[in-house]
Amino acid sequence: MKVLISLLLASSIFLTGLAGDNVMKAEEAQNLQQKKDLQKQAHPVFKEQKAENPMPYYLKTAALTDVPWYLLAAIDQYERNVRNTRRDLPDADGPVAILIPRHKWLGALNPAQKDRDPFFISLFDGMGKDGNGDGAAYENDPDDVLYTMAQYLSTYGSDWLDYKTALWDYYKSEKTIQVITEMAELYKHFGTIELEKRAFPIPLRYNYDYRSTWGARRGWGGLRIHEGTDIFAGYGTPVLSTAYGVVEIIGWNKFGGWRIGIRDVKNVYHYYAHLSGYEKHIKKGSIVKPGEVIGYVGSSGYGPKGTQGKFPPHLHYGMYKYDGNTEYSFDPYPYLRAWEREAYRSCRGS
Repeated sequence: MKVLISLLLASSIFLTGLAGDNVMKAEEAQNLQQKKDLQKQAHPVFKEQKAENPMPYYLKTAALTDVPWYLLAAIDQYERNVRNTRRDLPDADGPVAILIPRHKWLGALNPAQKDRDPFFISLFDGMGKDGNGDGAAYENDPDDVLYTMAQYLSTYGSDWLDYKTALWDYYKSEKTIQVITEMAELYKHFGTIELEKRAFPIPLRYNYDYRSTWGARRGWGGLRIHEGTDIFAGYGTPVLSTAYGVVEIIGWNKFGGWRIGIRDVKNVYHYYAHLSGYEKHIKKGSIVKPGEVIGYVGSSGYGPKGTQGKFPPHLHYGMYKYDGNTEYSFDPYPYLRAWEREAYRSCRGS
């Protein structure tokens, strides 16, 4: 009897220990996810974990389907940006980030939710296809995912308008189509997906000064917050592009005066305002690179077209993130400091 009681007590202690371990593991997992969520929320363009190079997958799928590699790369990068920013989507950790919903992959009425046979998937009008010849269509296999997306695009035709129509039917968002199209233009123009380089927007040889002013109150035109960092410099100081990007907008705005908006491959919109003028070759649709002169510091804005001198000359620099649903401002100051430090390191290295 004593032996039996001892065994029961030991079993109880063991099971309690297991339960405690499971609770601790669950808490650790929850804490890790909360940390990731906070990282996403605080740093919407935080540096991604280096995954396997996706370029060979793009080139392979392009060769099999004749869909341009740079379009596949743009769709994939767009989805990676969105997934690594939004809290309601899983992080994109693999070489390919395109996330095709299960009901689209298998077919909405497919009763076999675990079946990955391409033939049966097609019977239920599912998108999923076998991209590597292993006889199965897995929604987390990079070959299968890219091949499936390429085949979907191909059903609409083979020119750019056909692809844009396919993207509209898939995403139902003009903004998303615009962002993907601009990314594709960048990849095609530079012939690479390695477009991570950044630059400080003012040449270091000029006098300038700035501090963190994002979120400060502004009153002209109605009470609002300041959505950027002001970098004070002399009239005519060159303004540099901070990233590889496409000029989305250029011209007058009553708040920002003469301004330029540039979109990069991270879904980030870079906003340069209160300029005195633009570099001659810069226009809507121009492709720019980090360190390229795009305009000049001024004091334009806060009034009708041509208004100047209502405040000291400075560059207003803002950053906005598009997450697939909305575009929102975030503080550019930490990035400016990091780019400035990198610029000084480069100068010392040369």
